[in-house]
Amino acid sequence: MRILLVLIFAPLIALTLMYFIFPDRLVALARWLMRKRARVVRKSVMVDGRRWPYLEGGDASKPVLVMVHGFGADKDHWTFYAPWLTRDYRLIAPDLPGFGENDRDGELPFDVESQAARLKAFLDALGLDRPHLGGNSMGGWIALRFAIDYPDKLRTLTLMNNAGIVGANESELQKLAANRDYNPLVIASLEDADRLIAFVVRKPTHVPARLKPVIYADALKHRDLLDKIFWVIADDMEAKPLNDELGKVKVPTLIIWGRHDKLIDVSCVAVLEQGIAGSTSHIFDHVAHVPMI
Repeated sequence: MRILLVLIFAPLIALTLMYFIFPDRLVALARWLMRKRARVVRKSVMVDGRRWPYLEGGDASKPVLVMVHGFGADKDHWTFYAPWLTRDYRLIAPDLPGFGENDRDGELPFDVESQAARLKAFLDALGLDRPHLGGNSMGGWIALRFAIDYPDKLRTLTLMNNAGIVGANESELQKLAANRDYNPLVIASLEDADRLIAFVVRKPTHVPARLKPVIYADALKHRDLLDKIFWVIADDMEAKPLNDELGKVKVPTLIIWGRHDKLIDVSCVAVLEQGIAGSTSHIFDHVAHVPMI
């Protein structure tokens, strides 16, 4: 009986201690469990003198699927979605330069065309020829730019609430970003984090106060760089939207959107459908900007 009680309560006691005394270890444990569930492991590769961390999972003999994260995100944002991908694909999810564990060199050019060229160098470094490619938000914009610039290097394209397109209706983000003194996608404090999550997700998950300093430490530490990158891509969006180049996409394309996206309006779906011949789309109700989460 005593052994049974120890087996039941010891893990609960350990988790409680981690929560109150070592919250960083609890967050690290959660990340490890998510990766374990998704059947992915962390790897890295040198690309043009920079080390790119990435997650990889699934059978190496299966078709390759590369997923690109959005602004302010990282490779682990795909672990929510990955269990359904690693069954049928060899999944690769990198950290882009400027994000996650990749190089945070503020002198790099962070325009979408440069990021698409770096993504190609990453795929070349891994010896990946014509993978399936997908991305969310900024990552979807990079994936779309990749499909236009390197049309022979892909099998298919999947776009999830991708930036880079001007729809018929202006989004809430576009209205807020018109005031260049305010960046709605960069947090100024831990108290500001709840506002950002509510802006991006339709039904926000409660984040315990004890864990917030760990979870949002990276966003606060690099907020100046994130702010710089945001305005680079905002200027890119204003000057060079891809509406008129969509006809250059020649691979089968799936368009996925959340109907309640406040960052990039759902009216962009019609633009993508009309511009990319033979594309297929699906709009999810009760979903916002990050359908994979």
